[in-house]
Amino acid sequence: MKIQRFLKSFVLCASLALTTNAFAQASKVMAEKPTFDDLPSPEFSGGKQKPFKPKDWLEVETKFNVQLKPEPKSKTAAEVMVKWYVAVKNPEKSGAFFLLTKNITHINVPLGEDIFSSVYLSPASIMRLTGSAKGGKNAVEFVGYEVLVNGEVKAADTNKGEVGWWKSSSEKLSASDTVPLLAKYETPFAVMWWDRYAEVKQEK
Repeated sequence: MKIQRFLKSFVLCASLALTTNAFAQASKVMAEKPTFDDLPSPEFSGGKQKPFKPKDWLEVETKFNVQLKPEPKSKTAAEVMVKWYVAVKNPEKSGAFFLLTKNITHINVPLGEDIFSSVYLSPASIMRLTGSAKGGKNAVEFVGYEVLVNGEVKAADTNKGEVGWWKSSSEKLSASDTVPLLAKYETPFAVMWWDRYAEVKQEK
């Protein structure tokens, strides 16, 4: 009898685990192709003004929309991760590229609402990559991303080429941490266009 009770309890626990996983996996993400552009450093009024000439930042972003079933009462997804992949031209080797990566964890993501995710390259990084403080977008060849919900890839896209190019073993593409991709909160754009972007979990 004890063995039968144990087996029944085991089957029930396993069934509940499978049901919980099924609920966790009932997610859908609709996303658009990534875009990128140069943005000048913002100028803010107030306090003592100091003269400076704004330099260009590179902004990469995409729009996405998350749905969960069953939809929680909070109408939000606790966490959604966007993995970014940016290939920039290697200035010292024609036809070769540096692969820059960044994982952005978004929290409290509203469901059924179009919202944006972004990453950035600073003017100093652009200078190091190109030798110029202007025209960072001209150094970018490919931009791709993956959107993960509960650890599963639910959407992926690229500005051109095939999705997954970032996994290529080609000698022309080499991972690099020479310059960092930055989250929005790490830039002077942190307080701008606040409701356009999904909230970001800050790294400690």
